[in-house]
Amino acid sequence: MDKTGRMEKRGTDIVSNVDLPKLDPQQLIQAYRTMLTARYLDDKELKLKRQNKSFFQISGAGHEAIQVAMSLHLKPSYDWFYLYYRDRALALSLGQTPLDHLLAAVAADADTNSGGRQMPSHWADSHLNITSTSSPTGTQFLQAVGAAEASLRSLGIPGINTEEKGFHKDEIVLVCAGEGSTSEGEFWESMNTACNLKLPIIFLIQDNEYAISVPVEINTAGGSISKLLGSFPNLLIQECDGTDFSESYKICGEAVAYCRERKGPSLIHAHTIRPYSHSDSDDQKTYRSNQERQEEQDNDPILKMRNFVITAKLFNEEELDALDTEITEAIDQDADEALKHSQPSPETAMQHIYSEDVDPTSSLFDSENFPEYLDDRELTMVDLINACLSDEMERNPQMVIFGQDVADASREEALEEVTGKGGVFKVTHGLQSKFGKHRVFNAPLAEANIVGRAIGMAHRGLKPVVEIQFFDYIWPAFMQIRNEIATMRYRSAGVFSSPVVIRVPYGGYLRGGGIYHSQTGETLFTHTPGLRVVLPSNASDANGLLRTAIRCEDPVIFLEHKHLYRQIHNKGRYPGKNFMIPFGKARLIRKGSDITVIACGALVRKSLEAAAIASEQHGIECDVLDLRTLSPLDMDSIASSVQKTHKVLIAHEDSLSWGLGSEIAARIADSLFPWLDGPVKRVASMDTWVPYAPSLENKILPQASDVLDGILNLQQF
Repeated sequence: MDKTGRMEKRGTDIVSNVDLPKLDPQQLIQAYRTMLTARYLDDKELKLKRQNKSFFQISGAGHEAIQVAMSLHLKPSYDWFYLYYRDRALALSLGQTPLDHLLAAVAADADTNSGGRQMPSHWADSHLNITSTSSPTGTQFLQAVGAAEASLRSLGIPGINTEEKGFHKDEIVLVCAGEGSTSEGEFWESMNTACNLKLPIIFLIQDNEYAISVPVEINTAGGSISKLLGSFPNLLIQECDGTDFSESYKICGEAVAYCRERKGPSLIHAHTIRPYSHSDSDDQKTYRSNQERQEEQDNDPILKMRNFVITAKLFNEEELDALDTEITEAIDQDADEALKHSQPSPETAMQHIYSEDVDPTSSLFDSENFPEYLDDRELTMVDLINACLSDEMERNPQMVIFGQDVADASREEALEEVTGKGGVFKVTHGLQSKFGKHRVFNAPLAEANIVGRAIGMAHRGLKPVVEIQFFDYIWPAFMQIRNEIATMRYRSAGVFSSPVVIRVPYGGYLRGGGIYHSQTGETLFTHTPGLRVVLPSNASDANGLLRTAIRCEDPVIFLEHKHLYRQIHNKGRYPGKNFMIPFGKARLIRKGSDITVIACGALVRKSLEAAAIASEQHGIECDVLDLRTLSPLDMDSIASSVQKTHKVLIAHEDSLSWGLGSEIAARIADSLFPWLDGPVKRVASMDTWVPYAPSLENKILPQASDVLDGILNLQQF
């Protein structure tokens, strides 16, 4: 190694410093063919880009040897794969075709990876278990951990037919990334969980020494990610020259064997090169010296493999030249074929945002008028959410619950003498004791870890219902929520999905909650295509809406107001195991003729109080509409009420500016303006944080008196 921690370069005269791999000549020639095909595809895509026949190019040049060597130890359609954008040779080795890649390059409707929705080199193939690749660096780590964890847990759940569901006792998960991605916190979170659970996962880190223009010694302390990982338990760490096929093959074989034998995870630190710029929009000549780039050319894995083939007397020069011509001509033909395909029709732009097979707004999810009450007990929102979770876990053995503190006790022996935790609000209390540690379990204090793992589990067919302990702390998971879980179906043209339910306690009115236990901010999620956002105001609605959330096939943000968890006024009776409320169905909870009050969450009760005073003291009669779900939004019910009353007040807890009320007001102005006899008014929080002092909290958060003032002011028009 040199002083930066980089492996010293090896010239093309060195075939290998390890024994010849135990492969027959045909396998070795096929390996070389795949490597060469990957390189020539890069070259062809660059030509297409220069000809304005494609729109972006990012290459895998310099990474071919390690990828093809790794593939020879793996089982497509059996193992699972979380790749990154330089894994062209690996994707080809697993079974994708050059035409698959070229269709993606020209954004063809027939692109099997994404249907023209993603950049090229974002691989996806459900038949090969190649999950949909995305652009954010490092997000795949936690998802891969979740996929491996799903296999581990499924084997401990009696109700799952593991063979039917595609789980195997010796399967492994491969996750790939560049060395730059290991700077992301999610890499360390994934490593922590993989080692803690001894998961059968291989981390293949392909170190080409540059994250765009930032060299490895700037990204990584000491310049070597493998050196930093030495203290992780159960982790097999190996380092190799990823440009040398023989050495790579040997190291990969050892890593795969270690994982298949369930000894724990492994990490391969493969040193590669990057002879081409980061992408077609980058020019590495602006930050890399001529000498450095020349050294890389001397260490090109294609040239080294060619020399290997000749030295091993598998092919001679003339035969290899003929192979070059054959591959080039085949790629040219595939490119011509790809260019015959049209881009996706503009009419398909809104397809695959949500499930097109399971519609949670449909009548199939509407049993609200047919509850099956067993007794007259009035139960809190906590009670009925817990009951729904228990019902659904009983119904579906593939459902798992995890998050921070959600288990009764991670040290199960303690349950002999303690009552169990079950969440800081006791919402999941008793579920671990009833369904076992493989189905209800605690996660580290890492929100991205929770959501990322849930995505990987969902890929494997499990139904994760996860809890983020407080809305205020959901933000480390926002990358996984917005860029991953919400885009999964769309970016894979409906092939992959992540129907995860994320339960989140939120909101203020706590007398002492302060800045970090009182946040709302629901519009940050309603603004994200692909997410369903649900916000119940009472126990019965929480039970029915959560059951719909769990049974639907879309990712759901399920917001549970902490202040409403144990209120007497919103209690409800247990409505039975099949009680469901469809999304997008608001509820008219008070009828009037003068003003429409649209509310959600904690503002529902305050709006009812204000409407009662308006009626008793001022003779003003209000419709009060509880939205219940924010995405989808029930504009039909809003329209029906506004067309009757002609005046609208919108009440919500989050800040006034840029809040939910702004969007609803805009929609009313767009489509209901002819029926309005006054301006659309809003009542909401002041545009600041919720402080600790109750005097300040009461001033900042909207109260029933504020809603009443809004009603009285609006009545003057």
